[in-house]
Amino acid sequence: MNMHVLAPHPPRVDTGFPLRVCPGQTGASLAAEFENLRGVVDQRLERDGAILFSGFASEGVEGFQRFAAAFGHPLLNYEFGSTPRSQVDGKGVYTSTEYPAHRSIPLHNEQAYTNEWPMRIWFYCAKAAASGGETPIADSREVFRRINPLLRKRFEEKRLMYVRNYGNGLDLTWQQVFNTDRHSDVEAYCRKRGIECDWNDDGDLRTRQRVQGVAQHPRTRDWVWFNQAHLFHLSNLDPEMQEILLDTVGEEGLPRNVYYGDGSPLEEDALAEIRAVLDECEVVFPWNTGDVLMLDNMLVAHSRKPFSGERKVVVAMAEGVNGDTLLTPL
Repeated sequence: MNMHVLAPHPPRVDTGFPLRVCPGQTGASLAAEFENLRGVVDQRLERDGAILFSGFASEGVEGFQRFAAAFGHPLLNYEFGSTPRSQVDGKGVYTSTEYPAHRSIPLHNEQAYTNEWPMRIWFYCAKAAASGGETPIADSREVFRRINPLLRKRFEEKRLMYVRNYGNGLDLTWQQVFNTDRHSDVEAYCRKRGIECDWNDDGDLRTRQRVQGVAQHPRTRDWVWFNQAHLFHLSNLDPEMQEILLDTVGEEGLPRNVYYGDGSPLEEDALAEIRAVLDECEVVFPWNTGDVLMLDNMLVAHSRKPFSGERKVVVAMAEGVNGDTLLTPL
């Protein structure tokens, strides 16, 4: 393999998925080898989709923030989020999804439920769990290829509509999601992004947004499976929770759900196929404290396994794009 790196201590690159990059000398930090590492990223990220930097000296959250920011794109704020997170020390660095340790998180591409998302995402393992807690990944190009062509076409043509109800103690409040307590700020945000929003008599909010089901990478031109239908749909919950929610708030009041873009329901067999393909494509690797995983967010989906013991993984995102500018017919 021909690869340009800078002397005297080029990193060691091991092929595989994710591509694994180790330090060229014992005790080297990410900052010390940044120019070498940037060369690897420039050459390999859009081909491999995922790069794991492992074995480097840990420099904590601040060092991670500097490393992610050094690639030249301002780190993004977590806006219009769908899961609870907290900002940590270091601008643009957030906790990973704050779900209970016993829960798994399905494979997904970050913010694929909206028309704005980050192209790049980094995960830093500040502390690996005693057991479990891996961050499995899957190649979204391979997922796209394995999905039935008729289903792919349906998702491309009909697109998807994500419906969210905020608050009621069932999900994030609109104040948390939009980082404001002003109705006018929410309305301006939604108007700019083509999101329908309605306030009910109690001051609670409902949004609807029609976005992509598949997408084409702007640089590689690869088609990718790019949505969170399987995650947002009611069927993602266990049957008991589905029944409780439907009895309590009805379908219209569900915290989140997803339909085809014309409002018609997604088929259960289609969702089952999607979940089966994602399971087939999942690749699991162990976290080591100090590891950094860098993903092209359109090319690679990520998830989380349940865990025991303390676990701390933080996240940074950069290079936001507007998906409406990427959509072209298959």
